[in-house]
Amino acid sequence: MISIVLVAGGTAGHTSPMIATAEAIKAADPSARLLCVGTAKGLETTVVPAVGLPLRLIPAVPWPRRLNADMVCLPWRLWDATRQASAILREVGADVVAGFGGYVSLPVYLAARRAHIPVVVQEQNALPGMANKVAARFAQAVLTSFPGTPIRGAQFTGMPVRRAISDLALNGRTTDQAAARSEFGLPLEGPVLLVSGGSQGATRLNDAVLGARERLLASGVSVLHVWGGRNYPEDAEVIEMGGARYVPWSFVEEMARAYAAADLMLARGGASTVSETGSVGLPSIYVPFPHGNGEQWRNAAPLVEAGAGEFVADEDLTPDKVVELVLALCGDPAKLAEMAQIAMSVFKPGDETGAGSGLGLNAAELVAAVILNAGGGDD
Repeated sequence: MISIVLVAGGTAGHTSPMIATAEAIKAADPSARLLCVGTAKGLETTVVPAVGLPLRLIPAVPWPRRLNADMVCLPWRLWDATRQASAILREVGADVVAGFGGYVSLPVYLAARRAHIPVVVQEQNALPGMANKVAARFAQAVLTSFPGTPIRGAQFTGMPVRRAISDLALNGRTTDQAAARSEFGLPLEGPVLLVSGGSQGATRLNDAVLGARERLLASGVSVLHVWGGRNYPEDAEVIEMGGARYVPWSFVEEMARAYAAADLMLARGGASTVSETGSVGLPSIYVPFPHGNGEQWRNAAPLVEAGAGEFVADEDLTPDKVVELVLALCGDPAKLAEMAQIAMSVFKPGDETGAGSGLGLNAAELVAAVILNAGGGDD
Protein backbone atom coordinates (compact mmCIF):
# COMPACT_ATOMS: atom_id res chain seq x y z
CA MET A 1 0.00 0.00 0.00
CA ILE A 2 1.62 3.22 -1.16
CA SER A 3 1.65 6.28 1.13
CA ILE A 4 1.50 9.61 -0.71
CA VAL A 5 1.82 13.08 0.80
CA LEU A 6 0.29 15.87 -1.32
CA VAL A 7 1.33 19.43 -0.54
CA ALA A 8 -0.36 22.69 -1.55
CA GLY A 9 -1.51 25.80 0.18
CA GLY A 10 -2.95 29.27 -0.05
CA THR A 11 -5.35 29.60 -2.97
CA ALA A 12 -7.47 27.50 -5.30
CA GLY A 13 -4.70 27.84 -7.89
CA HIS A 14 -2.66 25.40 -5.79
CA THR A 15 -5.35 23.35 -4.06
CA SER A 16 -7.57 22.63 -7.08
CA PRO A 17 -4.93 20.70 -9.07
CA MET A 18 -3.92 18.89 -5.88
CA ILE A 19 -7.50 17.73 -5.28
CA ALA A 20 -7.89 16.77 -8.95
CA THR A 21 -4.73 14.69 -8.72
CA ALA A 22 -5.90 13.04 -5.51
CA GLU A 23 -9.12 12.00 -7.25
CA ALA A 24 -7.09 10.50 -10.10
CA ILE A 25 -4.75 8.65 -7.73
CA LYS A 26 -7.65 7.05 -5.88
CA ALA A 27 -9.24 6.03 -9.18
CA ALA A 28 -5.98 4.42 -10.33
CA ASP A 29 -5.11 2.82 -6.96
CA PRO A 30 -7.97 2.71 -4.43
CA SER A 31 -5.61 1.27 -1.81
CA ALA A 32 -3.31 4.32 -1.87
CA ARG A 33 -3.10 6.22 1.42
CA LEU A 34 -3.24 9.98 0.89
CA LEU A 35 -2.40 12.83 3.25
CA CYS A 36 -2.54 16.51 2.34
CA VAL A 37 -0.32 19.10 4.01
CA GLY A 38 -1.23 22.78 4.09
CA THR A 39 -1.30 25.85 6.32
CA ALA A 40 -3.85 27.21 8.77
CA LYS A 41 -4.43 30.41 6.77
CA GLY A 42 -5.01 28.85 3.37
CA LEU A 43 -8.12 27.79 1.47
CA GLU A 44 -7.07 24.17 2.01
CA THR A 45 -8.56 24.19 5.53
CA THR A 46 -11.99 24.35 3.87
CA VAL A 47 -11.76 22.63 0.50
CA VAL A 48 -9.58 19.66 1.42
CA PRO A 49 -11.77 18.29 4.25
CA ALA A 50 -14.83 19.02 2.09
CA VAL A 51 -13.73 16.33 -0.38
CA GLY A 52 -12.90 13.83 2.36
CA LEU A 53 -9.11 14.10 2.28
CA PRO A 54 -7.11 14.13 5.52
CA LEU A 55 -5.18 17.34 6.18
CA ARG A 56 -2.24 18.23 8.43
CA LEU A 57 -1.02 21.79 8.96
CA ILE A 58 2.44 23.31 9.24
CA PRO A 59 3.53 26.97 9.24
CA ALA A 60 3.78 28.77 5.91
CA VAL A 61 7.23 30.08 5.04
CA PRO A 62 6.86 33.13 2.77
CA TRP A 63 9.93 34.05 0.77
CA PRO A 64 10.60 37.80 1.30
CA ARG A 65 11.25 39.77 -1.88
CA ARG A 66 13.59 42.24 -0.14
CA LEU A 67 15.93 42.42 2.80
CA ASN A 68 13.87 43.06 5.93
CA ALA A 69 12.99 41.51 9.29
CA ASP A 70 11.19 38.64 7.56
CA MET A 71 14.38 37.78 5.68
CA VAL A 72 16.33 37.70 8.94
CA CYS A 73 13.76 35.30 10.45
CA LEU A 74 13.58 33.11 7.35
CA PRO A 75 16.20 30.50 8.35
CA TRP A 76 14.52 29.83 11.71
CA ARG A 77 11.04 29.66 10.20
CA LEU A 78 12.19 27.34 7.46
CA TRP A 79 14.03 25.08 9.92
CA ASP A 80 11.00 24.86 12.24
CA ALA A 81 8.52 24.14 9.42
CA THR A 82 10.88 21.54 7.91
CA ARG A 83 11.20 19.86 11.30
CA GLN A 84 7.41 19.60 11.56
CA ALA A 85 7.16 18.31 8.00
CA SER A 86 9.79 15.65 8.74
CA ALA A 87 7.74 14.38 11.67
CA ILE A 88 4.65 14.06 9.47
CA LEU A 89 6.52 12.17 6.75
CA ARG A 90 7.90 9.72 9.31
CA GLU A 91 4.50 9.27 10.95
CA VAL A 92 2.74 8.28 7.72
CA GLY A 93 5.66 6.37 6.23
CA ALA A 94 5.63 8.51 3.10
CA ASP A 95 6.77 6.76 -0.09
CA VAL A 96 6.55 9.90 -2.25
CA VAL A 97 5.84 13.62 -1.86
CA ALA A 98 3.95 15.49 -4.57
CA GLY A 99 4.01 19.28 -4.29
CA PHE A 100 1.83 21.83 -6.03
CA GLY A 101 3.55 25.01 -4.87
CA GLY A 102 2.69 27.69 -2.37
CA TYR A 103 4.49 28.80 0.77
CA VAL A 104 3.85 25.48 2.50
CA SER A 105 5.63 23.36 -0.11
CA LEU A 106 9.30 24.19 0.41
CA PRO A 107 9.60 22.81 3.99
CA VAL A 108 8.01 19.53 2.89
CA TYR A 109 10.26 19.31 -0.17
CA LEU A 110 13.32 19.79 2.04
CA ALA A 111 12.10 17.26 4.60
CA ALA A 112 11.56 14.72 1.83
CA ARG A 113 15.03 15.32 0.42
CA ARG A 114 16.58 14.85 3.86
CA ALA A 115 14.72 11.54 4.25
CA HIS A 116 15.56 10.37 0.67
CA ILE A 117 11.86 10.32 -0.26
CA PRO A 118 11.12 10.90 -3.99
CA VAL A 119 9.65 14.29 -4.83
CA VAL A 120 7.33 15.10 -7.74
CA VAL A 121 6.71 18.78 -8.51
CA GLN A 122 3.61 20.04 -10.35
CA GLU A 123 3.94 23.66 -11.50
CA GLN A 124 0.69 25.36 -12.49
CA ASN A 125 1.93 28.69 -13.84
CA ALA A 126 3.71 29.60 -17.03
CA LEU A 127 6.35 31.22 -14.80
CA PRO A 128 7.30 28.98 -11.86
CA GLY A 129 7.20 29.87 -8.18
CA MET A 130 10.20 29.93 -5.85
CA ALA A 131 9.41 26.73 -3.93
CA ASN A 132 9.02 24.67 -7.08
CA LYS A 133 12.17 26.14 -8.64
CA VAL A 134 14.16 25.07 -5.59
CA ALA A 135 12.63 21.57 -5.52
CA ALA A 136 13.21 21.10 -9.25
CA ARG A 137 16.93 20.81 -8.50
CA PHE A 138 16.42 17.47 -6.76
CA ALA A 139 12.93 16.30 -7.78
CA GLN A 140 12.45 12.97 -9.52
CA ALA A 141 9.93 14.57 -11.90
CA VAL A 142 8.87 18.14 -12.67
CA LEU A 143 5.48 18.39 -14.38
CA THR A 144 4.18 21.59 -15.95
CA SER A 145 0.74 22.84 -16.93
CA PHE A 146 1.97 25.00 -19.80
CA PRO A 147 4.49 24.20 -22.54
CA GLY A 148 7.77 26.09 -22.32
CA THR A 149 7.64 26.73 -18.57
CA PRO A 150 11.22 27.74 -17.63
CA ILE A 151 11.97 25.24 -14.87
CA ARG A 152 14.64 22.55 -14.65
CA GLY A 153 13.60 19.11 -15.93
CA ALA A 154 10.19 20.28 -17.14
CA GLN A 155 7.83 17.65 -18.53
CA PHE A 156 4.64 19.11 -20.01
CA THR A 157 1.58 17.17 -18.91
CA GLY A 158 -1.11 19.85 -18.68
CA MET A 159 -3.11 21.18 -15.75
CA PRO A 160 -4.82 18.61 -13.53
CA VAL A 161 -8.51 19.51 -13.33
CA ARG A 162 -11.27 17.90 -11.35
CA ARG A 163 -13.52 15.35 -12.98
CA ALA A 164 -16.45 17.77 -13.07
CA ILE A 165 -14.43 20.11 -15.29
CA SER A 166 -13.21 17.40 -17.66
CA ASP A 167 -16.74 15.98 -17.92
CA LEU A 168 -18.07 19.44 -18.78
CA ALA A 169 -15.43 19.76 -21.51
CA LEU A 170 -16.27 16.33 -22.86
CA ASN A 171 -20.05 16.72 -22.82
CA GLY A 172 -20.17 20.35 -23.95
CA ARG A 173 -20.50 23.40 -21.72
CA THR A 174 -24.00 24.37 -22.86
CA THR A 175 -25.62 20.94 -22.67
CA ASP A 176 -26.52 21.43 -19.02
CA GLN A 177 -26.85 25.21 -19.07
CA ALA A 178 -30.52 25.39 -18.12
CA ALA A 179 -30.04 23.23 -15.01
CA ALA A 180 -26.93 25.16 -13.98
CA ARG A 181 -28.71 28.49 -14.32
CA SER A 182 -31.60 27.23 -12.23
CA GLU A 183 -29.19 26.22 -9.47
CA PHE A 184 -27.86 29.78 -9.25
CA GLY A 185 -31.23 31.46 -9.64
CA LEU A 186 -30.37 32.92 -13.03
CA PRO A 187 -32.77 33.47 -15.95
CA LEU A 188 -32.90 30.61 -18.42
CA GLU A 189 -32.81 33.03 -21.34
CA GLY A 190 -30.41 35.82 -22.21
CA PRO A 191 -26.64 36.16 -21.81
CA VAL A 192 -24.94 35.55 -18.46
CA LEU A 193 -21.65 37.12 -17.37
CA LEU A 194 -19.67 35.18 -14.74
CA VAL A 195 -17.35 37.33 -12.62
CA SER A 196 -14.70 35.87 -10.33
CA GLY A 197 -11.34 37.10 -9.11
CA GLY A 198 -10.34 33.67 -7.84
CA SER A 199 -10.78 32.12 -4.42
CA GLN A 200 -9.53 35.28 -2.67
CA GLY A 201 -11.58 37.64 -4.81
CA ALA A 202 -10.30 40.76 -6.60
CA THR A 203 -11.30 44.25 -5.45
CA ARG A 204 -10.66 45.79 -8.86
CA LEU A 205 -13.03 43.36 -10.58
CA ASN A 206 -15.65 43.64 -7.86
CA ASP A 207 -15.69 47.45 -7.91
CA ALA A 208 -15.79 47.68 -11.71
CA VAL A 209 -18.70 45.25 -11.94
CA LEU A 210 -20.64 47.10 -9.25
CA GLY A 211 -20.25 50.31 -11.24
CA ALA A 212 -21.41 48.57 -14.41
CA ARG A 213 -24.17 46.47 -12.85
CA GLU A 214 -27.24 48.59 -13.62
CA ARG A 215 -26.20 49.21 -17.22
CA LEU A 216 -25.54 45.52 -17.80
CA LEU A 217 -28.91 44.54 -16.37
CA ALA A 218 -30.72 47.23 -18.34
CA SER A 219 -29.12 45.79 -21.49
CA GLY A 220 -30.40 42.29 -20.66
CA VAL A 221 -27.12 40.80 -19.37
CA SER A 222 -27.43 38.80 -16.16
CA VAL A 223 -24.45 38.66 -13.78
CA LEU A 224 -23.27 35.79 -11.57
CA HIS A 225 -20.84 37.64 -9.30
CA VAL A 226 -18.50 35.49 -7.18
CA TRP A 227 -16.98 38.01 -4.78
CA GLY A 228 -14.48 35.92 -2.83
CA GLY A 229 -15.09 35.20 0.84
CA ARG A 230 -13.09 38.06 2.33
CA ASN A 231 -14.76 40.66 0.06
CA TYR A 232 -18.40 39.58 0.24
CA PRO A 233 -20.50 42.59 1.37
CA GLU A 234 -23.02 42.17 4.16
CA ASP A 235 -25.70 43.95 2.12
CA ALA A 236 -25.25 41.84 -1.02
CA GLU A 237 -28.60 40.95 -2.56
CA VAL A 238 -30.18 39.67 -5.74
CA ILE A 239 -31.29 42.45 -8.06
CA GLU A 240 -33.75 41.93 -10.91
CA MET A 241 -34.25 44.37 -13.75
CA GLY A 242 -36.53 43.42 -16.60
CA GLY A 243 -35.61 39.89 -17.55
CA ALA A 244 -32.02 40.06 -16.21
CA ARG A 245 -30.74 39.29 -12.69
CA TYR A 246 -27.66 40.13 -10.64
CA VAL A 247 -26.83 37.17 -8.36
CA PRO A 248 -24.02 37.59 -5.81
CA TRP A 249 -22.16 34.63 -4.27
CA SER A 250 -19.36 34.61 -1.74
CA PHE A 251 -17.62 31.46 -2.99
CA VAL A 252 -18.56 28.69 -5.40
CA GLU A 253 -17.15 25.27 -4.58
CA GLU A 254 -18.15 23.63 -7.89
CA MET A 255 -16.97 26.11 -10.51
CA ALA A 256 -17.93 23.69 -13.27
CA ARG A 257 -21.55 24.58 -12.57
CA ALA A 258 -20.80 28.31 -12.83
CA TYR A 259 -18.96 27.77 -16.12
CA ALA A 260 -21.95 25.83 -17.44
CA ALA A 261 -24.31 28.66 -16.54
CA ALA A 262 -22.27 31.41 -18.22
CA ASP A 263 -21.71 32.74 -21.73
CA LEU A 264 -18.74 34.97 -20.86
CA MET A 265 -16.37 35.37 -17.91
CA LEU A 266 -14.52 38.31 -16.39
CA ALA A 267 -11.56 36.92 -14.44
CA ARG A 268 -7.97 37.20 -13.34
CA GLY A 269 -5.38 35.13 -15.19
CA GLY A 270 -4.63 32.44 -12.63
CA ALA A 271 -3.40 29.17 -14.11
CA SER A 272 -6.37 27.11 -12.96
CA THR A 273 -8.90 29.66 -14.23
CA VAL A 274 -7.17 29.90 -17.61
CA SER A 275 -6.91 26.12 -18.00
CA GLU A 276 -10.48 25.50 -16.92
CA THR A 277 -12.12 28.22 -19.01
CA GLY A 278 -10.03 27.18 -22.00
CA SER A 279 -10.84 23.50 -21.70
CA VAL A 280 -14.60 24.01 -21.34
CA GLY A 281 -14.70 26.70 -24.05
CA LEU A 282 -15.83 29.67 -21.97
CA PRO A 283 -14.84 32.97 -23.66
CA SER A 284 -13.18 35.24 -21.13
CA ILE A 285 -11.94 38.74 -20.48
CA TYR A 286 -8.72 38.35 -18.48
CA VAL A 287 -7.49 41.06 -16.10
CA PRO A 288 -4.09 39.80 -14.93
CA PHE A 289 -2.95 40.55 -11.40
CA PRO A 290 -0.72 43.64 -11.74
CA HIS A 291 1.94 42.53 -9.26
CA GLY A 292 4.32 39.57 -9.04
CA ASN A 293 6.38 38.34 -11.97
CA GLY A 294 3.76 38.69 -14.70
CA GLU A 295 2.81 35.02 -14.75
CA GLN A 296 -0.90 35.74 -15.23
CA TRP A 297 -0.22 37.52 -18.51
CA ARG A 298 1.83 34.52 -19.62
CA ASN A 299 -0.85 32.06 -18.50
CA ALA A 300 -3.63 33.60 -20.58
CA ALA A 301 -1.54 34.67 -23.58
CA PRO A 302 -2.13 31.49 -25.66
CA LEU A 303 -5.90 31.96 -25.48
CA VAL A 304 -5.86 35.70 -26.12
CA GLU A 305 -3.40 35.42 -29.00
CA ALA A 306 -5.55 32.73 -30.61
CA GLY A 307 -8.68 34.87 -30.34
CA ALA A 308 -10.45 33.01 -27.52
CA GLY A 309 -10.19 35.82 -24.97
CA GLU A 310 -9.28 39.43 -24.40
CA PHE A 311 -6.82 41.19 -22.12
CA VAL A 312 -7.54 44.29 -20.04
CA ALA A 313 -4.83 45.80 -17.86
CA ASP A 314 -5.81 46.11 -14.21
CA GLU A 315 -5.55 49.91 -14.23
CA ASP A 316 -7.79 50.10 -17.31
CA LEU A 317 -10.67 48.10 -15.85
CA THR A 318 -13.34 50.74 -15.22
CA PRO A 319 -17.12 50.30 -15.13
CA ASP A 320 -17.28 51.91 -18.58
CA LYS A 321 -14.75 49.40 -19.91
CA VAL A 322 -16.72 46.49 -18.48
CA VAL A 323 -19.91 47.73 -20.13
CA GLU A 324 -18.15 48.30 -23.46
CA LEU A 325 -16.52 44.87 -23.66
CA VAL A 326 -19.35 42.79 -22.21
CA LEU A 327 -22.09 44.32 -24.34
CA ALA A 328 -19.98 44.03 -27.49
CA LEU A 329 -19.32 40.32 -26.90
CA CYS A 330 -22.72 39.35 -25.49
CA GLY A 331 -24.37 41.18 -28.38
CA ASP A 332 -22.58 38.91 -30.85
CA PRO A 333 -23.50 35.25 -30.14
CA ALA A 334 -21.67 34.10 -33.28
CA LYS A 335 -18.46 35.72 -32.00
CA LEU A 336 -18.85 34.02 -28.61
CA ALA A 337 -19.41 30.66 -30.27
CA GLU A 338 -16.28 31.16 -32.39
CA MET A 339 -14.23 32.09 -29.30
CA ALA A 340 -15.48 28.99 -27.50
CA GLN A 341 -14.35 26.73 -30.34
CA ILE A 342 -10.95 28.41 -30.50
CA ALA A 343 -10.48 28.01 -26.75
CA MET A 344 -11.12 24.29 -26.94
CA SER A 345 -8.72 23.95 -29.87
CA VAL A 346 -5.95 25.57 -27.80
CA PHE A 347 -6.79 23.57 -24.65
CA LYS A 348 -7.91 20.41 -26.40
CA PRO A 349 -10.32 18.45 -24.19
CA GLY A 350 -9.80 15.08 -25.86
CA ASP A 351 -6.02 14.71 -25.95
CA GLU A 352 -4.95 11.43 -24.37
CA THR A 353 -1.34 12.39 -23.71
CA GLY A 354 -1.57 16.05 -22.77
CA ALA A 355 1.36 16.74 -25.09
CA GLY A 356 0.80 19.75 -27.31
CA SER A 357 -2.65 20.45 -25.93
CA GLY A 358 -2.14 22.83 -23.02
CA LEU A 359 -4.37 20.60 -20.95
CA GLY A 360 -5.39 17.20 -22.18
CA LEU A 361 -8.50 15.71 -20.66
CA ASN A 362 -6.37 13.19 -18.78
CA ALA A 363 -3.81 15.59 -17.32
CA ALA A 364 -4.77 14.61 -13.77
CA GLU A 365 -4.39 10.93 -14.67
CA LEU A 366 -0.98 11.62 -16.19
CA VAL A 367 0.24 13.42 -13.07
CA ALA A 368 -1.22 10.68 -10.86
CA ALA A 369 0.64 8.01 -12.84
CA VAL A 370 3.96 9.80 -12.43
CA ILE A 371 3.42 10.10 -8.67
CA LEU A 372 2.46 6.46 -8.30
CA ASN A 373 5.50 5.37 -10.30
CA ALA A 374 7.82 7.60 -8.28
CA GLY A 375 6.55 6.02 -5.07
CA GLY A 376 6.74 2.47 -6.38
CA GLY A 377 2.97 2.08 -6.69
CA ASP A 378 0.83 0.83 -9.55
CA ASP A 379 0.12 2.99 -12.56
